[in-house]
Amino acid sequence: MLEIVTYVGLFVTSMVSASLFPLHSEVALVGLIFTERFSTVGLILTASLGNTAGGVLNWLIGRGIETFRNRRWFPLHERQLNRASGWYGKYGKWSLLLAWVPIAGDGLTVLAGVMKEPLVPFLVLVFIAKLMRCVGTVLLAAYVLV
Repeated sequence: MLEIVTYVGLFVTSMVSASLFPLHSEVALVGLIFTERFSTVGLILTASLGNTAGGVLNWLIGRGIETFRNRRWFPLHERQLNRASGWYGKYGKWSLLLAWVPIAGDGLTVLAGVMKEPLVPFLVLVFIAKLMRCVGTVLLAAYVLV
């Protein structure tokens, strides 16, 4: 039972941290790995899937953002949104491989939704990016902390 709760907790933490809310799932991932009570591969995959799910939430926000674009309280000006859309138009879906970058990657996943990136390519590229981040985090922690 503890194992299931641990994996679910890591998934939720990873999902929230990959959304627009600041949270550091890497600390939870590395901490759980160093307990040596759980599968390293299982933890990495769980965190990567949670991060990807958070990216999907951002993508959904991007898909719905057009509804609020002309509201006075909307945080982005038309010029900023057009500039970001132009950037995404230039670099395209492959820029989603940068979804692992803290803060900027969250905005990139929202932008992919704004640009109506199809879900399947989005999922594949964001999962690859998030998996690389988790593996890199674990390798760096193992090198620095051991």
